[in-house]
Amino acid sequence: MAWQELIGASRNSLKAVFFISILAVLQGCGGGGGGGAPGDNNPPSPGPPTQAQLNSASRLAAQATFGLAYEDIEQIARQGNVEWLEAQFSLPIAFHQPVVDQLLARQAAGDFAQIETEIGNFEFLFRRLAWWQQTINSEDVLRQRIAYSLSQIFVVSDTVDALIIDPYALSNYYDTLLTHAFGNFRELLRAVALHPAMGIYLSHVNNRKADPANNTFPDENFAREVMQLFSIGLFEINPDGSLRLDNTGAPIATYSNVEIREFAKIFTGLSYGGAGAFFGRRLPNFVLPMRMFDAFHEPGEKRLLNGLVVPAGQSGEADIEAAIDNLFNHPNVGPFIGKQLIQRLVTSNPSPAYIERVAEAFAGTDTGVRGDLKAVLRAVLLDPEATAASDDSSAIAKLREPLLRYTSLLRQFNVSSPDGFFANLGFLAQQLLRQHPLSAPSVFNFYLPSHTPPGDLAAAGLVAPEFQITNSGTVVAISNLADLVVLLETANDFAEPPFMQATLDLAGYQALAEDPDALLDRLDTLMTFGTLSEGNRRVISDVLALTEDLDFRVKTAIYLIFTSPDYAVQL
Repeated sequence: MAWQELIGASRNSLKAVFFISILAVLQGCGGGGGGGAPGDNNPPSPGPPTQAQLNSASRLAAQATFGLAYEDIEQIARQGNVEWLEAQFSLPIAFHQPVVDQLLARQAAGDFAQIETEIGNFEFLFRRLAWWQQTINSEDVLRQRIAYSLSQIFVVSDTVDALIIDPYALSNYYDTLLTHAFGNFRELLRAVALHPAMGIYLSHVNNRKADPANNTFPDENFAREVMQLFSIGLFEINPDGSLRLDNTGAPIATYSNVEIREFAKIFTGLSYGGAGAFFGRRLPNFVLPMRMFDAFHEPGEKRLLNGLVVPAGQSGEADIEAAIDNLFNHPNVGPFIGKQLIQRLVTSNPSPAYIERVAEAFAGTDTGVRGDLKAVLRAVLLDPEATAASDDSSAIAKLREPLLRYTSLLRQFNVSSPDGFFANLGFLAQQLLRQHPLSAPSVFNFYLPSHTPPGDLAAAGLVAPEFQITNSGTVVAISNLADLVVLLETANDFAEPPFMQATLDLAGYQALAEDPDALLDRLDTLMTFGTLSEGNRRVISDVLALTEDLDFRVKTAIYLIFTSPDYAVQL
């Protein structure tokens, strides 16, 4: 069944329970049910985990992964949040490019002949198949989630033809983020700057030195964005993220057009690497970093941030290393990047104290190592503001972006297909949710960290980034998608042979279906880490009591919690 037909079919079955969802929403948005996690980072449990430990583990899973099943949450509760985090740091990386390699090998063997007869060559979509396969099935769940968060900061996108055509372009770029997700920020910034996908996206590949006689000068695109978006931001900030002000009370700019031009000189002379490489080559090599060709690199000194002068006469590679150091050591980087990681993982509005604690971890206050991303992630995910519920839920809340709601639903209920491959092209996500990894409309991602919708949030001085892609259409769309996945048992959008339909595993919940309270207890722990509001629970419970078919009772309960504000808003 084509995905367009699935959407149409979902609307029909949706009518049976849509009014129930509306009732649940009207009962109110918020007001925790089962209580929050303790603020002690959920130490290991010597016996069966308590409900508080399970809630804490479930909250961590919501913040740090694409979703985990109940048995995985039990494991975190037994292990403790700290030990789980350390164990995740040591897991092998589930890279995406090897999946692309496997798909290309299967294509060469003729496995996809039937598909290609119907729709033509689709190898340009292999990177999307790889993303969904690894995101849904990998064990290094923390690393995969952090790489996704980094991809929303260091944005490249398949909206550029050269990056959508080659299946290695974005799979290798994503693998670069995976490689450096637990490393040092300096090496991450360097790797991003030299990746061919970024070179194409922000046009510093084949960027040559100035030729004043012909009125040509280095492209400034990457030079601007590496400062504005990838490292220091527009204005000087304090360690707690607050703006530094001059003696007139105005914010202090971190750079000017002068610094943009100087950084543009730094990133000249780069072209594709590999055998037979030469400057100006148009055929990309996406599996090797860009290579410096000094004859095309801007000579002379360059004046960078905070008075640094890069001397004349050194190699282009040395210039780049000096520029990366200049950015990396700027005092803005810790709070600027740290706050965005908090926003992507924990809360849209972290307190100044929370931002400062993360900035101190970036600075290496305790470890002596600046830029250690493991230390940063420990600070983000184990902070009291991350591990404990608060009475001020509006301050700690985070709207789950549509993609994360989708992936969480799939992983929480152990989605699988008989052939072992989760074949998803992301068309449902992109059409219904208006979002897909590495497909943002611009370098500013799908939404800005500073976005706030008009109304109560704006009046309270709060930001809500994910609301920038939230409207009445996407709210209905996420319900339609849940209908497809849960009620119509259509979890993936590409079940053409040899790929097969994937479905959720609901067996463990069907065993609880005769006791609606027990079923809701389990789902509350899994999906809303004990925060399902009493009003919404009462509405759902009343509906389940009217549902005699046990299989449909389970699906209805999941659907209603998924479409409730308690699930949409991560507290």
